[in-house]
Amino acid sequence: MTLRIATWNINSVRLRIDQVARFVAERRPDVLMLQEIKCTTDQFPRQAFVDMGLPHLNVQGQKGWHGVATASRLPIEETPGLDVCREGHARCASVTVAGVEMQNFYIPAGGDVADRALNPKFDHKMDFYERLTAEMARRDRSRPLVLAGDFNIAPSEYDVWNHRYMSKIVSHTPIEVETLYRLQDAGGFADVIRDAFPEPQKLASWWSYRAQDFRKSNRGLRLDHIWTSPGLTPAVVKGAARIHDDVREWERPSDHAPVTVELDV
Repeated sequence: MTLRIATWNINSVRLRIDQVARFVAERRPDVLMLQEIKCTTDQFPRQAFVDMGLPHLNVQGQKGWHGVATASRLPIEETPGLDVCREGHARCASVTVAGVEMQNFYIPAGGDVADRALNPKFDHKMDFYERLTAEMARRDRSRPLVLAGDFNIAPSEYDVWNHRYMSKIVSHTPIEVETLYRLQDAGGFADVIRDAFPEPQKLASWWSYRAQDFRKSNRGLRLDHIWTSPGLTPAVVKGAARIHDDVREWERPSDHAPVTVELDV
């Protein structure tokens, strides 16, 4: 069976439910992981997902800017959540689908100053990563596991529009890049999108709303990731991984584009 997995920071699921429905109809994901749903669990538009053919849901809603949800065509096996957010935000949805554990994250952005002592938001971001890294270091690497979502770090110089400039901006500072790679090493994870499009090809999944024409300004960052554990990486379908940057052109889009991979499970 081929399993198509998508991750997308939707930036308000209720505001963009029509875009979600269009994406699901056109790209046919079997599992859709959404971040920044911006609604409480009871406000989530469940019927719309049933109508899309994604009736199996794990929704971790929260009033305000957070919230994550995973929707699936196939039954979801509830999976213990991860205690990685010290603030208690709804930033992780944990499920198992077709024998594959999937952790859907909206990792904190970290504010504007890359200093843990001066900026509590940045300290929270680093603490989130440290907790998650410790958790992944304890895991059995042979078990099929996906980490996906908005990680709010663009690691490589080819994941940002200007490496020299962005190295001073939260999302691509050296401490963040080192932190992300530490997490990747802790679980031996494959960065599926980057593996599909090797450096020096530039990649991006996020573009600021400030630019009238995001392609013309071309100031993107690759903040959205799908990683697979060593026990799952051989199941990745070659040539199927994709950043759907055309979705960013749709009317009233999210500032993030969906990312998809396929697995033979």
